[in-house]
Amino acid sequence: MPMSHEHAPPRAGDSSARRPSPRAVLEGLRDRRDRAARLTHMEQLPARPGRHASWPEGIHPDVVAAVRATGIERPWEHQALTVAHALRGESVVVATGTASGKSLAYQLPVLGALREAGAGAGPRAATALYLAPTKALAADQLRAIRRLAQPLGAAVRPCVFDGDTATEERAWAREHANLVLTNPDMLHRGLLPAHRRWSSFLRALRYVVIDECHVYRGVFGSHVAQVLRRLRRVCGHYGAEPVFVMASATTADPGVSASRLTGLDVAEVTEDASPRGELVFGLWEPPLTEGRGERGAPVRRTATAETAELLTDLAADGVRTLAFVRSRRGAELIALIAQERLAETDRALAGRVAAYRGGYLPEERRDLERALHGGELLGLAATTALELGVDVAGLDAVLLAGYPGTRASLWQQAGRAGRQRQGALAVLVARDDPLDTYLVHHPEAIFRRPVESTVLDPGNPYVLAPHLCAAAAELPLTAADFAAEGDLFGPTAEELLPKLAERGLLRRRGSAWYWTRKERPAGMVSIRGQGGEPVRVVEADTGRLLGTVDAGAAHSTVHEGAVHLHQGVTYLVRELDVEGSVALVEEADPPWTTSAREVTDIAVLETDTVEEWGPARLCFGSVEVTHQVVSYLRRRLLTGEVLGETRLDLPARTLRTRAVWWTLTEDQVEAAGLNPDVLPGALHAAEHASIGMLPLFATCDRWDIGGVSTALHPDTLLPTVFVHDGHPGGAGFAERAFHTARRWLAATRDAIAACECAAGCPSCIQSPKCGNGNEPLHKAGALRVLTELLRH
Repeated sequence: MPMSHEHAPPRAGDSSARRPSPRAVLEGLRDRRDRAARLTHMEQLPARPGRHASWPEGIHPDVVAAVRATGIERPWEHQALTVAHALRGESVVVATGTASGKSLAYQLPVLGALREAGAGAGPRAATALYLAPTKALAADQLRAIRRLAQPLGAAVRPCVFDGDTATEERAWAREHANLVLTNPDMLHRGLLPAHRRWSSFLRALRYVVIDECHVYRGVFGSHVAQVLRRLRRVCGHYGAEPVFVMASATTADPGVSASRLTGLDVAEVTEDASPRGELVFGLWEPPLTEGRGERGAPVRRTATAETAELLTDLAADGVRTLAFVRSRRGAELIALIAQERLAETDRALAGRVAAYRGGYLPEERRDLERALHGGELLGLAATTALELGVDVAGLDAVLLAGYPGTRASLWQQAGRAGRQRQGALAVLVARDDPLDTYLVHHPEAIFRRPVESTVLDPGNPYVLAPHLCAAAAELPLTAADFAAEGDLFGPTAEELLPKLAERGLLRRRGSAWYWTRKERPAGMVSIRGQGGEPVRVVEADTGRLLGTVDAGAAHSTVHEGAVHLHQGVTYLVRELDVEGSVALVEEADPPWTTSAREVTDIAVLETDTVEEWGPARLCFGSVEVTHQVVSYLRRRLLTGEVLGETRLDLPARTLRTRAVWWTLTEDQVEAAGLNPDVLPGALHAAEHASIGMLPLFATCDRWDIGGVSTALHPDTLLPTVFVHDGHPGGAGFAERAFHTARRWLAATRDAIAACECAAGCPSCIQSPKCGNGNEPLHKAGALRVLTELLRH
């Protein structure tokens, strides 16, 4: 990793370049521009040797020869163990670190089965299905499989089948491909509803590969779990019973999570036997600025601006760097700032930095992927679309602009660097957020704690009901689908059938249930959990389609007056047509960004569980939440300072979901010294901080959850704080919060107490998405509330 400022930095793979250690690179960043105080912690993870194993018995010798031709003489132990399970017909999940060779662990049994079946012109004797959460990963795997399987000739006929696949290629995939690479969305909407046209492929299905299966959590994971049950059901109809081979980042209890995802017994392989280069991990906190934010609170430099500056320095030094950013807008902004700063010294360098995110047109994504693979790009600011297994060889450093929500994702993103076993650098740049602030000052919470379990609930009725309709449209539902031994859909599924019939969606004839409508039910639900038609972003003056925005995010991201970034160009939203699902934009260059404000009301529908904490009560149950985006703030780009607020007139939306809530009695309020003027702000501050800390205890991020606090709630008649899932029917996060409440709320109290501000700031009790403009808030009162709550 050369540290000199060269105007023509070496391309990836240039072995002549001297590569200083990752520690030296980090120290070089720290020592520039008075940054010493920003590096709060440096963790060095030493290199480790690998452990080989013999080739498992049963793999076709031609496949072994093809692998050896790539330079792999023997597999790692975890690869061999995974292959052995699969060859015995046992579904298995391999959960090891990034770049540990998980791909080969599922490629070996798949290629072996296809080679055994031969390349005859008759009916396919064996097929395999590969599922990836992103199109980029499926395209990357196609390239890898074609290289590996080249010596096997026509025995392996792979094809990508997704929304970007041309019509003639789709027909070829159905008729001839024996390895189809797709994603759960296409399986749900395209393949399963048309299963009769895919009958020869499904009849011969031997293996289903599920890559990056740790991603399938929350509502998305619950939907995918039901899609996989529908796949198993349709395969059974054609006489196939495929083996599932899954690859996951390191998670807690991967076998349990994989079993919940597939509905099958799943063996787990968790001991990583691959070698690893040294990883130096820095925790980085941007400095306070001279500006003042809401309520006079100090303003910290944004993680976006800080990451852009670090990306600029690394790119200028020829250090190939990937910056992970939480939002699409953030990815665009970081790339834009880095390009502008690099252009000040060398315009050629500016052209070697770009952004990558969802919502781009297919040809734009493919061009960026090719440039990254080929080494033309030195720096890339990307959303998590590039977190998931895309093999980007030769990267030197990874920047994380904010904690990604789970330790599993943090290690997955950090592992994108050093994929050729060289030393690597990772830097977590803290956002002005309670959790990020806590983590950069409590490194043990990252480096001394295990990764989380994956949370999903396939039995969520809001998830299950549309999949029962989809299953009935594919094949009529019968008693066999709900029998104790072969129960695919879970114990509550049969109870939903009469309710779906009452709504006119299903009809019972004899002992079977049938779909009643002409349209396909699979097209009526988005498995990503947003629901509704994506909003098209259109340039008003030309009619050119720039991209799309998820329906659930449209009110807060492409409202009238919103700043929208696309491929480094800034646009202002002229109009949002809610009914037409179109946002009209015009090119502009405002010196601010925008953030929406939302107001929320909540009603208790049903209380499932109650814990008595002395006189206080902790509850879990069902609630109805009403949201409305009411205004947006204009914020200065680099500091986040508020410049103004504009009202909006958008319709309210309701959400039935799951929540955890806690109440205090009047005696407890009095014992905590909270008078009526202080209590609302104390509860509100405790709510914000607890939402900010929950991702440390549940596999969620701040934007997956919401909250409401009130000094007197009409359903409890007591001071109450609610934290709820942000998805219909719940996503499992609030339930996890209920079961870890003592640790969760104690960490919340500690985080508030540790913050050096006097009256509250974004690092402790202020929220970036507060609908009330972070009013009222009372930091000292929040500490007293939480102390009193936890006393018992």
